[in-house]
This record gives sequence, structure tokens and C-alpha cells, in this order.
Amino acid sequence: MFGITHFEFFVVAVFLLNVTPGPDTAYIVGRSVAQGRGAGLMSALGISAGCCVHSLACAFGLTALLAASATAFTVIKFVGAIYLIYLGVRLIFAKPAADEARGHARGAGAPKSLRQLFLQGFWTNVLNPKVVLFFVSFFPQFVTAGTDQKALAFLTLGAVFVVMSMLWNSFVAWIAGSVTQRFSGKPSVKKWLDRGVGSAFVGLGIKLATASR
Repeated sequence: MFGITHFEFFVVAVFLLNVTPGPDTAYIVGRSVAQGRGAGLMSALGISAGCCVHSLACAFGLTALLAASATAFTVIKFVGAIYLIYLGVRLIFAKPAADEARGHARGAGAPKSLRQLFLQGFWTNVLNPKVVLFFVSFFPQFVTAGTDQKALAFLTLGAVFVVMSMLWNSFVAWIAGSVTQRFSGKPSVKKWLDRGVGSAFVGLGIKLATASR
């Protein structure tokens, strides 16, 4: 079908990949903890949009060029790492709810808009070079050699990947948002949740910056 082979193995592999925590999961949990389920769901949508970009790039050969270029890989790696560390530091030093309320009139600590949440999720995914390498190394294994429908095969696999990822990420956002609601009346608990997720972001950023090809 569409030049795809071993589709059932692809579905199982994508499921296992999704349930393995990574930068995308950390970001969704962080947004859900900070602003609730809606923010987490919008972040998940942004991440899915990033996967769409990777799918299109893979289908038309751009990710292969990035994977082959050491310079391009290094640039994307450090930009992505800096972005993750930036998000983590913001969570670690986020003001407690009482301080937020006092500073709301000045715009300090204001919740991010849906557009900001979407864009942050989008760039968190797009600027992760490991996602680029995953698409360019994993997807070709499920495309029939010699098929004339390579682009269609990559796009179909990409669509399946995006749908499965969106479903899982939405589930993560819902669970994380529910936990946040439960502790919404306990600012000290939420503060430590923010710091924990923020520290995870910083750790992921450092790990990404020091990762080899």
C-alpha cells in the first residue's frame, strides 16, 4: 500500500517511541503544570505541527541533507538545546501564585496565549535534531525499495506518526493538567512541580548540546 512495507511493525515502534519520555513530553507536562489541560493540549498541537514539518522534509529529501551535514546538525543541535534550557530556567524561576497576582497588573507572570503555546511546542519539536535523524533513519525502513511512490509512502507514514503522537500527547496533557488541578490550591506544591519540570528541561537541553551525531 502506497509503497509501504511492514506497516504493523511501524505502528508498534511509533507507539513505543511515544511512550518513551523525551523533550516533547517534558514540554507538554511543563505547560500543563503551568497553565492547565488546555495549555498542554495546545502545546501538543504545536508539537504535532512540528512533526508535519519533519514528515514533509523527509518526503522531499531535506532531512537527508541535514543528516549528512555536520555543520547543519551542530547548528540545529545548539539552537534546540539553548531553547530547552531557556524554557527550563523560566519554569525554575517562575513566580509563586501570590507574586503573580500582585504583578498581574504589570503583566508579570501572565499566562501565555494559545498562539505562544502553539509556537513554543512547534519550535521545541522542529529544533530537536534527534527528531530529524529519527525521521531520516527510521522511516526509510518501512518504504519498499524501488517503489515509485516514495514521497507518498513517507507522507503516509508521517501522517500516521502525527496522529498517534497527537493522541498520546493529548493524553499526557490531560493527565498532567488533572494533577495540576488537584494541587491548584497548594502553591508550594505547584512551585516544586514547576521547578522539577524546569530542571528536567535544563537537563534535556544540556544532554542535547553534548550529544554526538
